[in-house]
Amino acid sequence: MATLDTIDRRLLAELQDEGRVTNVELAQRVGLTAPPCLRRVRTLEEEGVIKGYHAELDASKLGFAITVFAMVSLKSQAEEDLRAFEEHIMTLPEVRECHMLNGEIDFILKIVSRDLQSFQEFLTGKLTPAPNVSSVKTSLTIRTSKHEPGVPLG
Repeated sequence: MATLDTIDRRLLAELQDEGRVTNVELAQRVGLTAPPCLRRVRTLEEEGVIKGYHAELDASKLGFAITVFAMVSLKSQAEEDLRAFEEHIMTLPEVRECHMLNGEIDFILKIVSRDLQSFQEFLTGKLTPAPNVSSVKTSLTIRTSKHEPGVPLG
């Protein structure tokens, strides 16, 4: 875990809220001049604290009307079988997140799809027939009341 001071935390909070802020504006917001601000941000990037910068897209405006969470159980939890499933998931662009879980369910996936028909085709054609898949339970998202990427930096 990286050792962060108050200014680093403020830099991260500002960048997490607005990744396109200019270095000059960022420096002003945290009380630095531009050169040391840029050095700190670059250090945070080099240390892997900042992993990247992304645009947040509106899925529905791009034709992805539904989001589904799928709970996947595998037949075998041997490490090579877990990795093989993860490698398969990496090839499926509809799967936006994949988390291995502790407990009865092995993985939870966040899947986006254009409509129910497309999701059904994905489910029966790409997910359930994947090697080592024992069962898949799905839940269709009705509404998202909170979507806040990142971590709480206070």
